[in-house]
Amino acid sequence: MDFLFHTWHWAITGFLIGIIMLTLNYFGKVFGMSSNLRSLCTLAGGGKFAEFFRFDVKSQYWNLMVILGAMIGGFVAVHFMSDPSNVDINPQTIAQLQAMHIDAPNGKLLPDAMFSMTAFESPKMILILLIGGLLIGFGSRYAGGCTSGHAIAGMSNLQRQSLKAVIGFFVGGLIMAHFIFPLIF
Repeated sequence: MDFLFHTWHWAITGFLIGIIMLTLNYFGKVFGMSSNLRSLCTLAGGGKFAEFFRFDVKSQYWNLMVILGAMIGGFVAVHFMSDPSNVDINPQTIAQLQAMHIDAPNGKLLPDAMFSMTAFESPKMILILLIGGLLIGFGSRYAGGCTSGHAIAGMSNLQRQSLKAVIGFFVGGLIMAHFIFPLIF
């Protein structure tokens, strides 16, 4: 059981992701988390307002189970299987965060200043979350999929547009982390 509580080697997790992708390809399924937003909007009645939401949502029920599994798996991993000794953050990163008045996560993956219920007490953080959510929603729709859809599913199928999207994700992430993030905080 100790094996489950420690960080897994990238080759093991990569192999498991590859097996899942081969299985999905075999059954003719396409993986992607942002496509679930379309399914959820369709279930909520979005088809009454936009043609985009008029499709056979029943064919996507399996993908909605992926969201449920990700939420349950994330909850179990954080509350029952997390080992804070596995989190090792570069001291330079900790110093940069402290310069922005963000405490080090102290054994967690995410700092409390940005990812806890206290973050919702600040109007600035709520505004950042809303704008970030809108940009991510627009970006995933504009790119024809999200990071998981392009980086995992699209790249495993050798799709050129997924390679372009993943390069864009990385460039955008670097610009955000090095230039925009310090301006916001």
